[in-house]
Amino acid sequence: MRDIDSITITTLAERPALIPRIYEIDDTWPVFTAHEPVVGALLGRVPEDFPDYCVVATDAADGDRVVARGLSVPFNASLDGREETPDQGWDRVLVWASDDRHWGVSPTTASALEITVDREYLGRGLSSRMLTAMREAVGRQGHDVLLAPVRPTAKHLEPRVPMADYALRRRDDGLPADPWLRVHVRAGGVIEKVAPASMTVSGSLAEWRRWTGLPFDRDGDVEVPGALTPVRCDIAHDRAVYVEPNVWVRHRTGGRPG
Repeated sequence: MRDIDSITITTLAERPALIPRIYEIDDTWPVFTAHEPVVGALLGRVPEDFPDYCVVATDAADGDRVVARGLSVPFNASLDGREETPDQGWDRVLVWASDDRHWGVSPTTASALEITVDREYLGRGLSSRMLTAMREAVGRQGHDVLLAPVRPTAKHLEPRVPMADYALRRRDDGLPADPWLRVHVRAGGVIEKVAPASMTVSGSLAEWRRWTGLPFDRDGDVEVPGALTPVRCDIAHDRAVYVEPNVWVRHRTGGRPG
């Protein structure tokens, strides 16, 4: 477990030279999430397209090593057919942000996409510091709100529990039972609703076998390590589909244009 006193957090706009290095982190994302089509098409553009909305942590005690990244995007939630907290969560806001940038549409709000901390730095409060830094970065862009389709970190341990039930669980002190939801609520975030289809990964059975090491040899739900819900396997169609729910959390930034 690493000391975090030597860590500095900045936006990528302040340190653009770090953009190529933000994926050097030893992260805990399941392998199959990298094969989500929206991830493959759009996520890689976020650091360069929206550097003022993205934050990065480096450790001066370890050669300025990149130890955490936080990505968020601005989008316009007031256009026809849009809302601030869509059911398609992560996927939908990333597509909207990309479209808005392409067409020159002014944003009305911002959404987090991820905060990822290197394994060696977990459990030291760095995720909370990254959330604060992201909220402040979004505020400096003039947004009063940071939305977040949160991926609860302990939900994978209970994949068959409905997310709506899981998100309501509380400890005796009234805070969420899930550690990552708890960080958000402690930071002032308000849990609003579930995004039932925040991320969708579809692949052949051979692909899922390669990603997970599991046989995928029978129809029905398959529990996969790291997945928040079971993966649905269809032998006849040689397909397995994972639809991930997230939890929408709303943060106030108190932001004003920088």
